[in-house]
Amino acid sequence: MLNWRRDPDHERKLALIETSIAFYEQRIQDSERRTKQIESEIAQLREQNARGRELLASMHALCLEDDSSSTPAPPTPSATAPFSP
Repeated sequence: MLNWRRDPDHERKLALIETSIAFYEQRIQDSERRTKQIESEIAQLREQNARGRELLASMHALCLEDDSSSTPAPPTPSATAPFSP
């Protein structure tokens, strides 16, 4: 014969478990929300990086054009040349 008795703290333990479940479900939802936000920020950063690379390529194309189309810069005095008044 089984000697089974109802646990007097059963209701309290059950409430504690339900509270714990609700707490972890909320943490999961928060984590999912943060994950989506981070993924969105990563996508924005990738777009900005792509635009930055395009701008950099354009700057290089403009600054490093073929030397034959530009006039040479005048010579600059040497930093070691003596000063003459």
